[in-house]
Amino acid sequence: MDFVKDFFKLEEKGTSVGRELIAGLTTFLSMAYILVVNPMILGATGMDPSGVFIATVIAAAVGTLVMGIVANYPIALAPGMGVNAFFTYTVVFTMGYSYQQALAAVFISGILFLIISFTGIREKIINAIPNNLKLAVGAGIGLFIAFIGLKNSGIVTYDSGTLVEFGTSNPTPSKVIPMLGDLADPAILVAVIGLIITIILYVLKIRAAIFIGLVITTLVSVALGQSGTLETMDFNNHLIGEFWDGITDGIWNFKFFIVIFTFLFIDFFDTTGTLVTVGRRAGLVNEEGELVGSNKALFADATATVVGSIAGTSTTTSYIESLSGVEAGGRTGLTSVFTGLLFILSIFLLPFTGYITFAVTAPALIMVGILMASQLKEIDWEDIAVAIPAFLTIIIMPLAYSISTGIALGFIFYPITLIVSKRGKEVNPIMYFLAFIFLIYFLVSSNTVMDPIYDFFK
Repeated sequence: MDFVKDFFKLEEKGTSVGRELIAGLTTFLSMAYILVVNPMILGATGMDPSGVFIATVIAAAVGTLVMGIVANYPIALAPGMGVNAFFTYTVVFTMGYSYQQALAAVFISGILFLIISFTGIREKIINAIPNNLKLAVGAGIGLFIAFIGLKNSGIVTYDSGTLVEFGTSNPTPSKVIPMLGDLADPAILVAVIGLIITIILYVLKIRAAIFIGLVITTLVSVALGQSGTLETMDFNNHLIGEFWDGITDGIWNFKFFIVIFTFLFIDFFDTTGTLVTVGRRAGLVNEEGELVGSNKALFADATATVVGSIAGTSTTTSYIESLSGVEAGGRTGLTSVFTGLLFILSIFLLPFTGYITFAVTAPALIMVGILMASQLKEIDWEDIAVAIPAFLTIIIMPLAYSISTGIALGFIFYPITLIVSKRGKEVNPIMYFLAFIFLIYFLVSSNTVMDPIYDFFK
């Protein structure tokens, strides 16, 4: 036990093994839904759901354990939500690539990630972000994660049954008005009861309030008959190594390199936002606001993407749900080790993962969003040149349902507003470069702009 305390520097961080265990459990429960959702989404491509489940467990367990042991960060990893939908509905369905080719693109993007991590470029980029934008990223993610909880639980919905979408043209006003879900729905009732209980526990300053809230919400869900179910998985149908078929049989055209770039872009900035935000809450930043030892955390994230693609899943990334563990007291990599071990155990506890529904995790996510919103007060709102990009970063994340899109718009407008204010010298050269890259990214994402270019390179 002394070795564990010394290795993870528990006393130095003001924590204990018991507190880290509770934090690890909280983080796992907050993100265990990915074990159910990822096979559903990727299974639509023709991938065997059992194989995707195995790949999800491998990617999450390996990535989280590496994060905990190598970086000593209380951050968990798993195949990312959003990027798995891009994998399925854009790369495979719309662009016509096979899932093996899509896995090959994820693998290559992961290798590029590793190279960038070893060179220290990612760490320099993170440390070049001005403090006000870091605060904006954290607050925006708070709104985003709370919105995820509200939306997934059904507490907030739309009369059209769809989400607000970034860049949608000519939306019908009557179809984009947020509405409250039917509180008579047992699933929604579970989430509402859980949220009330979690808030009460937190206001009463009960230690591990979020974790206790999760447990109670799970019991309420079971009592109301709202626990989820999973079909029996066949663990012989793994997808390990299928990415190689995508490499040997790949269509190496211009469009495929765009796919690789997009995977790289999304993972890079989703991870950057998560590391900065969780790092601040966990006390992992120095007096200059820079993450301590972030290169090791970046290495862990890149490794997880490579391992995940080999196992047979879409891009693996750092999860913002890790904040729930941090708020439960997690401060070191031991939190991640416990979470990683729980992911391994989830193979044997497969029938029980159905109890971790969206309604069960919603209260924890909403509570974390409330806590993160406190960063809004630290932004210099009196400086309009800073306030504009900060606000755009914050508001676009939930509305576009994308951390990276919010970061992109904020980073584009930051140098613009400072240049107009005749303060261009205050902008780090890296921020100018990022603004240019983000502009290119939006052009790449535009079918109207890129389709003629695709046709030219065919």
